[in-house]
Amino acid sequence: MFPSLKNNGYSRITATHRLPGCVAFASLLLLAAMANGAKAQTTGAATFSNPPAIAKPMGYTHVVEVAGPHRTVYISGQLGLGRDGKLVGAPGDFRAQARQAFENLKAALDSVGGRFEHIVKINMYLTDMKGQLPVLREVRDSYVNTAAPPASTTVQISRLALPDALFEIEAIAILPPHR
Repeated sequence: MFPSLKNNGYSRITATHRLPGCVAFASLLLLAAMANGAKAQTTGAATFSNPPAIAKPMGYTHVVEVAGPHRTVYISGQLGLGRDGKLVGAPGDFRAQARQAFENLKAALDSVGGRFEHIVKINMYLTDMKGQLPVLREVRDSYVNTAAPPASTTVQISRLALPDALFEIEAIAILPPHR
């Protein structure tokens, strides 16, 4: 059983109120990493760290720990669609689709009072890892905080929801509570 945290705006956590496995595991990794001298960067309610026992990541963070109270926002996969619902750019223009998907993500964040600095996890889907990843990294880095990038997963898939779509991104953001 954990001690009461009511003074911090939390309800009491007991054995019958367990943290989700991934949150508990990420917290344990962060604590272990910090005990082993890993440097962590804190921005708001989130602490970003890269445990020294894991290879240094390129453009993302291995462990993001979030403390509350806060709002957790889940943003569905965003494609490179303009407001008209059509894919942007010329056919096969990965850069245009990736930029638009990030702009759509920005609009989704803005709709709840968030910014890219509030994102703690992104999942990105490509149709050609070898050809698209370098462009994706360039586009991504123009939006995210590269000093404390979110935890990230990028995978290649054979096809997205729309036949000519080349990129999709989904995100989890942690925002301050409503005032």
